[in-house]
Amino acid sequence: MKTLTKTTLFIGTIFLFLLGCNTSENKKNNATTETVFHAKVDSLMGLMTLQEKVGQMVMYSGSGAITGPTVNTNFRTYIKEANVGAMLNVYSAKATRDLQKLAVEETRLGIPLLFGYDVIHGFKTIFPINLGLAASWDLDDIEKGSRIAAEEASAVGIHWTFAPMVDIARDPRWGRISEGMGEDVYLASKITKAYVRGFQGDDLSKTNTILACAKHFVGYGAAQAGRDYHTVNMGEEELRNVYLPPFKAAVDEGVETFMTAFNEINGVPATANKYIFKDILRDEWGFNGFVVTDYTAINELVDHGFAKDEKHATKLAIEAGIDQDMMSSANRLYLEELVNEGEVDVELVNEACRRILLAKFKLGLFDDPYKYCDEQREKETIYKPEFLEAARHSAAISSVLLKNDDKALPLTSEKTIALIGPLAKDKENILGNWGAAGDRRGKAISVHQGIQEYVNDAKINYAKGCEIEGDDESGFNEAIKVAKKSDIVVMVMGEDYDMSGEAASRTNIKIPGSQTKLIKRIREAVPNKKIVLVLMNGRPLDLSEEDTLADAILETWFPGTMGGNGVADVLFGKHNPSGKLTVTFPRNLGQVPIYYNMKNTGRPIPANNPKEDYKSNYLDVPNTPLYPFGHGLSYTTFEYSNFKLSAETTGFSDTLTAMATITNTGDYDGHEVVQLYVHDKVGSITRPVKELKGFEKIFLKKGESKTVSFDLSVEDLKFYNSEMKFTVEPGEFEIAIKGTSDFDFEHAFTLE
Repeated sequence: MKTLTKTTLFIGTIFLFLLGCNTSENKKNNATTETVFHAKVDSLMGLMTLQEKVGQMVMYSGSGAITGPTVNTNFRTYIKEANVGAMLNVYSAKATRDLQKLAVEETRLGIPLLFGYDVIHGFKTIFPINLGLAASWDLDDIEKGSRIAAEEASAVGIHWTFAPMVDIARDPRWGRISEGMGEDVYLASKITKAYVRGFQGDDLSKTNTILACAKHFVGYGAAQAGRDYHTVNMGEEELRNVYLPPFKAAVDEGVETFMTAFNEINGVPATANKYIFKDILRDEWGFNGFVVTDYTAINELVDHGFAKDEKHATKLAIEAGIDQDMMSSANRLYLEELVNEGEVDVELVNEACRRILLAKFKLGLFDDPYKYCDEQREKETIYKPEFLEAARHSAAISSVLLKNDDKALPLTSEKTIALIGPLAKDKENILGNWGAAGDRRGKAISVHQGIQEYVNDAKINYAKGCEIEGDDESGFNEAIKVAKKSDIVVMVMGEDYDMSGEAASRTNIKIPGSQTKLIKRIREAVPNKKIVLVLMNGRPLDLSEEDTLADAILETWFPGTMGGNGVADVLFGKHNPSGKLTVTFPRNLGQVPIYYNMKNTGRPIPANNPKEDYKSNYLDVPNTPLYPFGHGLSYTTFEYSNFKLSAETTGFSDTLTAMATITNTGDYDGHEVVQLYVHDKVGSITRPVKELKGFEKIFLKKGESKTVSFDLSVEDLKFYNSEMKFTVEPGEFEIAIKGTSDFDFEHAFTLE
């Protein structure tokens, strides 16, 4: 490549400056702004050497959280050599400014770095884990939480989050089920959009917005045996009808980046899969942002047995449409050489570099590379009181009341409480996996502290009882002692936060250690007292034994920084529980995978004889789950009545309206998540037994009624058929409006 003269560089710099002066005017029109950004990128690309272009396609990690094999890199040297375009695991206004200064002031062209971080369910102020947030069914709250996360993250120099994770997950053994939205396609697609809006806002040039990243493309949640990073095999129909839609929702909402999945899909590792990245993501969906690998994913193409060495892997990745290499060093080491040897088309490098630079222009980093590096703003933003209050509210609305026999909950301040369990005073695990920069000790609020807001210490009798793991029973006697001298027993139990998340698959999904044994011993010791089980965990658990021992079970997931307060608000009735499961809880691991929208078989179980021979059933347990998708109790009760359809027959161009009356028939004001389900009875390919097609979260005072209506169009009924056409077929559809997925259809309409 011809050497650039200082005069050429000076002219180019002046051109970029003049274009930058027009930025404010151009923001009046998004299309014009986009055109200007592209002009800026093209101008800068004309000044860049091949090595500098490849450098934009390289990402290295600082000394923060490590989520994979460490790679020996001297990233400060690489930055000064213009061999790095992005960093991860570096944050604070000062730290990011120091590295940004290297890129901007000590390289030839001064191209700023992107700083990324795993801001998954909060940055400093940690919200409930994502599976918990999904259980709120509150899109506004989820968007607000990700907006707060973006506020805090951007205040410490972060430009980009590796979230949301939109993988559909139906296997509780898989640890990363905690990071997603559950098992349903419709709900996950809605939540995906809320996350993207929250992170990216309405103008990426503002200092309180960050790039979102839809991950992991694609099929990662279907890893065989629930084992992380494992193989995925599925038909095209399942891929398009189940696993792709949330990613398409992210594209529709304007997500700026995508991340590759670790798994292979149908024999081709995702990071080298042209079909999903070029044919579907780029050509079919029109995605114009950039794609980053997951941590060392290019290296791993060799271990997959798909590439003969790392140089070959580098070629396969860029030819598949992958733009930026996270941590593997493959692009830095081999890509320029591959181009010079004629093995890789230089235009592939140009396209990748162009997309990365465009994101930097959109963020305004060329106008002010240090705009996110304001130490005063950092101090003023982190842990704002309103952020903490929002996290407390999210913890409350994410909690799911699984069981509440004989009105064991809510608690009253008059009774003495035996507070027992390894998580009762916990301030570390409560943040969950992907706790980002959250303070796991000083700032987090334990359940014990939360309860102290409602009753004085004289009415709390505490005993740890046991550890999360292990067989030690030495604390049992003390726990039994405090249970005997108290009016009610509250046991806070579950998993260690490291038992879910990445690389945290389990073949046993029961509550670990001796915790369940302690519940049983206390039940035997105080058979006439109410036992309330408060759970913290990152996945659906096998609670078949606990369900027989506890009077009430409150699923709080890992509820975050203000989790103790939010959980206490539910326990004492300040907040009437309103969460609903977005993932099925099995009776035991042998039922897995189990999810509400499975397909029928040729030998379905008859409702009047569930144990009939030669039907698709188990000999030892029912087919039904312990707690189904959409399940969640309240301190009040809701009655569904007066279901109506606007027509019994509808056409392809019509809109059908379904409505029902919901009445609060109990003694408390409360929220209810009203759910619309449809069943396409006959299709050219078999259809699920029911599918969520709408929901609305409503508030009703005791005795109040409200009519909730849903509009259905042909678009809502479409699916990918055997020819992979997104279409709808005429015929009979069953329909229902309910508060859970556990019901039998009673109504139908015909599409003509």
